Amino acid sequence: MDTLQTLSGLWEDTGFHNVSWGNLIMIMVGVSLVFLAIRYSYKPLLLIPLGMGIIIGNIPFFHEAAYHPGIYQDGSVLNYLFFGVLKGIYPALIFLGLGAMTDLSPLISNPKLMLLGAAAQVGIFATFLGAMVFGFPMTESAAIAIIGGADGNTAIFLTSQLANGLHATGNGMAIQNLIGPIAIAAYIYMSLVPVIQPPIMKLLTTRKERLIRMKPPRTVSKFEKILFPLLGLLLSAFVAPASLPLLGMFFFGNILKESGLTKQLATTASTILIDIVLILIGLTVGASTQADVFLKSESILIFVLGAIAFMVATAGGVIFAKVMNIFLKKENRINPLIGASGVAAVPDSAKIAHEMGLKEDPTNHLIAHAMAPNIAGLIGSAITAGLLLGFLL
Repeated sequence: MDTLQTLSGLWEDTGFHNVSWGNLIMIMVGVSLVFLAIRYSYKPLLLIPLGMGIIIGNIPFFHEAAYHPGIYQDGSVLNYLFFGVLKGIYPALIFLGLGAMTDLSPLISNPKLMLLGAAAQVGIFATFLGAMVFGFPMTESAAIAIIGGADGNTAIFLTSQLANGLHATGNGMAIQNLIGPIAIAAYIYMSLVPVIQPPIMKLLTTRKERLIRMKPPRTVSKFEKILFPLLGLLLSAFVAPASLPLLGMFFFGNILKESGLTKQLATTASTILIDIVLILIGLTVGASTQADVFLKSESILIFVLGAIAFMVATAGGVIFAKVMNIFLKKENRINPLIGASGVAAVPDSAKIAHEMGLKEDPTNHLIAHAMAPNIAGLIGSAITAGLLLGFLL
């Protein structure tokens, strides 16, 4: 009898006994993301950790066991690693690395292109209203809407900070459970930039517009490169103080790069540090998608709203570039393709605009121009997140 009880206990402790259809579905989702990353090179540095995290998070286990393998179980290894997501630590560190690897010269040399980054934020505000129409509370609507910025790190930061701020009222857990769906939607749409954006860009532009050649960016002095992040930090922090953890780290990283005296720190932030954090954030966000938390009707709605937000943001940037051209002299016209790079998917959206321009004219290089709205979109989405935080908490 003891032997049978022991064997029965061993069986009940295995994943085969505790598996659900939800676990199998999520495991297949994780496998699919890994496949897309390897087969089609869709953001492999992001999708492979994310896909593996989804697989790890959906290995079924006996919840009443004395050990703690699950990400939502206090004291587990994954739970401790997830702390950096819940408190917004990982997104801030990624912004530090992004600042240390980003050249702000395109933005400094042609400041009017900042408007394209601002125009792309229309996707966030449109989805904010749309989510409320579908019955989401205002705080959850804000977290869903930020997907339109096409930056998973900002989405995680906003959602985690809203959850932390609402814990005192007892409503924090509901929005905390949305971190997984929101982050995965944002990261997947970032990865699918080469699939989603080109059809919209081509639909909204004529061949004549896609052939527009822009004047080469002017040379930016070292003084300007140092002054800009300082002014950018002060201005953005005063406009949206809640965005300070993201933009403070971004502009700090950029100063490390441009000062010329802290090359070792800038290199560490833009390589080793950001790589470590990408591993941790991808793995833990993926692991947070346990089937019983993730597979709900609201998750599907979040993916639909997120897709709409991203498409509206892309269209908003392109259309605004066309509007700007009405008021600009012929020699100063903007190629509308770069308007799509106003979303925060750095540098993927800029590369797509560049590649589409080359298809029309192999000698028309748009990458330097497209990086300006792309950087502005990254900064703009962080400012928007800060404004929403300040408004809602």
